[in-house]
Amino acid sequence: MPLPRGLARFNLVVTNRITGPFAGRLPGFGIVVHTGRKSGVERRTPVNVFRAGERYVIALTYGPEAQWVRNVQAAGGCELITRGRQLRLRDPQLVHDPARELVPRPVAMILGAIAVEHFLVLDRSITER
Repeated sequence: MPLPRGLARFNLVVTNRITGPFAGRLPGFGIVVHTGRKSGVERRTPVNVFRAGERYVIALTYGPEAQWVRNVQAAGGCELITRGRQLRLRDPQLVHDPARELVPRPVAMILGAIAVEHFLVLDRSITER
C-alpha cells in the first residue's frame, strides 16, 4: 500500500512548501506543473522522477488515484521542472510495476519498503521551454 492519505495532506500543507524550492533542481526529484481538472487552478506537485531515454518515470508514492495524477491524465500531459529545466511531457501511461524495474535499483529498494508499485510514464514532447 502506498503512503497514507493523511501524510499526503500533511505534505501538501507543510513538506511541499519546504521541498518545492529545490525539488526542481536535484537529481531524482522534480515538480509536476498541472491544472486542476475541476478548478482550472495551476498546481505544482513535488515528485520523485527518473529519466529513461526520452521518457520520464514518476513514482506514485500516494498511489494512482492521487488528484494530481488524475489531472495529468485528463490533460494528456503536464510540465515537469527537473534539474533546472522545464519540459513538456505527454501521453501519460499508468504502469503497474511490482518489481520496480522502471527505476534505479537503490531507488527500487526504497520504494519497495513503502510498497510503491505504480508509476506514471510520460514521453517528452519535441518542444521545450
